[in-house]
Amino acid sequence: MKTLTVATFNCENLFTRFLFNKKLKQSTIDNAVKNGFMLDKKLFERIKDKERDLTAKAIKDTSADIIGLQEVENLDTLKSFQSDFLHMYPYQYLIDGNDPRLIDVGVLSKIETKHLVTHQFDKADSQRIFSRDCLELEFDLEGTSLTIFVNHFKSMLGGRDQTMPRRKAQSERVLQIVKDKFGSNPGNENFIILGDLNDYLPSSGLQPLIDSPWLENVVQTRLPKGDQWTHWYDKDDSVAQLDYILLSERIAKGNPIAKPIIVRKGVAKNANQYTGPRYAGVGAIRPAASDHCPVAITVDI
Repeated sequence: MKTLTVATFNCENLFTRFLFNKKLKQSTIDNAVKNGFMLDKKLFERIKDKERDLTAKAIKDTSADIIGLQEVENLDTLKSFQSDFLHMYPYQYLIDGNDPRLIDVGVLSKIETKHLVTHQFDKADSQRIFSRDCLELEFDLEGTSLTIFVNHFKSMLGGRDQTMPRRKAQSERVLQIVKDKFGSNPGNENFIILGDLNDYLPSSGLQPLIDSPWLENVVQTRLPKGDQWTHWYDKDDSVAQLDYILLSERIAKGNPIAKPIIVRKGVAKNANQYTGPRYAGVGAIRPAASDHCPVAITVDI
């Protein structure tokens, strides 16, 4: 048996973007543009470093051994973020997915995966099912297998009701992937489905997952109702659970008193629903670690 902490976090636009250093002379900038350029730190400064530092603090406070991430630009960005801000995850995993904004799902881990599968090419009626991907990773924990499925479902942009069928199709496909791997009754297997599912409950789009007899939404079942939110929407100052950790029946039953934690120290100060301490540097809206909060749980496998 091995004890480990698993987490999920939508990092909100974890991109690598550079600007010419504001202290440079215009002639230096003009010359670099004219002659082409390499990524020289003497010429460029990286934007959003303050926010990325807050993002890293939130990740560190999960104490996660394995953390699924959403809204990461690419593998190089993930590697750079780990080496510049975290220094604690020797393994970084990401496969570019379907999103036209180039936001992908990825994983930072202290444990090497033995099996990595992308499901971004899964189709229904010739259309790709997943907005990003359902990234499948299998880990060997001292002889015991654990599979994690990292997701980022279709957003509610365009209307919640209008986008609901897409999330339902994604929920159903994740269930089918699990059944294809473990059989029609997979509750006795070690697996965790996690990620930003981009909807709050009740939701017909998430119902296939939430109502599954061999999955437990631990944020919903193990935290008080008022403490279940993971996302703050600044446009109407509302909070909701958009981020999920769904334990398989076997893991859930084997860890009856394990409770998830939600790290809110990096949420913007205007999110008055949280009254606890915040990281130094968090602003009214920006900078912030993200508009989402990391969710983590420690379990024995």
